[in-house]
Amino acid sequence: MNVLSGRTTAGLLLAGVAFAETPALAQDYPTRPIRVIVPFSPGGATTATLRMVEPGMSQVLGQSVIVDNRPGGSATIGTSLVARSAPDGYTVGVANTSFATNPLLFAKLPYDTDKDLQPVSLIGITPFVMSVHPSVPARSVKELIALARVKPDAITFSSSGIGSSSRLATEFFMHLTKTKMLHVPFQGGGAALTAVLSGECALFFSSIPPAIGYYKSGRVRPLGITSAKRDPSLPDVPAIAETVPGFEHFEWTGLVVPAGTPPAIIAKLQQAVAKTVTDPALKQRFAALGAWPRGSTTAEFAAFIQAERRKWAPVIKAANIRLN
Repeated sequence: MNVLSGRTTAGLLLAGVAFAETPALAQDYPTRPIRVIVPFSPGGATTATLRMVEPGMSQVLGQSVIVDNRPGGSATIGTSLVARSAPDGYTVGVANTSFATNPLLFAKLPYDTDKDLQPVSLIGITPFVMSVHPSVPARSVKELIALARVKPDAITFSSSGIGSSSRLATEFFMHLTKTKMLHVPFQGGGAALTAVLSGECALFFSSIPPAIGYYKSGRVRPLGITSAKRDPSLPDVPAIAETVPGFEHFEWTGLVVPAGTPPAIIAKLQQAVAKTVTDPALKQRFAALGAWPRGSTTAEFAAFIQAERRKWAPVIKAANIRLN
């Protein structure tokens, strides 16, 4: 006969209560403000994206959504904080391209991207535009490729950092076109764009809004956009993919939560994003940043992250990019 001790019975009863409470807690969620950790500085595009969806998500969820910037370590400091947080839906993390590329760039991370964190939803995507200094004797992507093949490493390109999205965009371009240009890293996109404006560097992949005024004044020349199709804000600028099939690159933003967060809570967060990004007024605000709102299901976002990692793995390996 299997007889349970009083202590064992009590333990099972307590466990049963805990399991019974989980659906109820998820059903009532949220009952207090939600902290969204952005692993970047307050002035960046990722924070701006969150600020735009914050009011809509707060309205849908019925609780304040508080943006908390925790920059440093190429996004690893803030992301690590999310990974270590309680899986109760009250600490949410922001992920962007670095979320997919950091496991490839770092020999060791303070968290396991696949095991410690769970995707919630994509929020938006931002295409880049390839800009060159007017002195560069290339007026099209095709001419730039020909020039780079004739003179390897003669063309310098700036980036906002060693493992940054702008660096990866250029490495991806070189990977597909079998060209070689010389990398000059800077601290931030503003400094990288300034380097092209001054003629210190020849080329930079930047977001659209900061560069539009310089296009109109002729201080830089746009050669191509990184989306598969042309962008309405720059209808005369061809997609790079028109010359380089398969080339497409976006900076993207999404939400993740600690592993173990109840599915019902994840679903509520995902639905809040989905409702928010369909707002026509929000679409206009995104357009001002050169971005496109883009929600997703949790499964779609998870698959997207894995596809990004597969895309960048050979590029990062070929360029031998390491951050530690």
